[in-house]
Amino acid sequence: MVYNLVRDASIKEIKAAGMEGYYADHDKALYFVNGDGVPWTASYIQSKGDPIADLNEDLAAEQKARATYEYLIQLSDDPGVTKTLRWLREREIVHYQRFGETLDHIYDYYSKDHYYFMDGK
Repeated sequence: MVYNLVRDASIKEIKAAGMEGYYADHDKALYFVNGDGVPWTASYIQSKGDPIADLNEDLAAEQKARATYEYLIQLSDDPGVTKTLRWLREREIVHYQRFGETLDHIYDYYSKDHYYFMDGK
């Protein structure tokens, strides 16, 4: 979507959008940055190795993404972009629901006693 929005932009339009710094470094290529131009890094991904902690992190990430799409929808004046953002926002909601269901299954699993038997052979 970002590429489609900038691929035919003129230099004048790029400057008007305040994207001349981005253009100088990356032309119109995709380069993953946040709204302030800070590059994405794998350190943004939080993983503990504990299913409950990791699923809660996933839930939080989905809600943050949903909120970001909400803000972008409020900023958008392009019907095609808004439609795409609404679809992406709904996808985050569904992901949040699936992670929540999975977390419920994990809690259910941990709430039961587990017995392990060893074969004496």
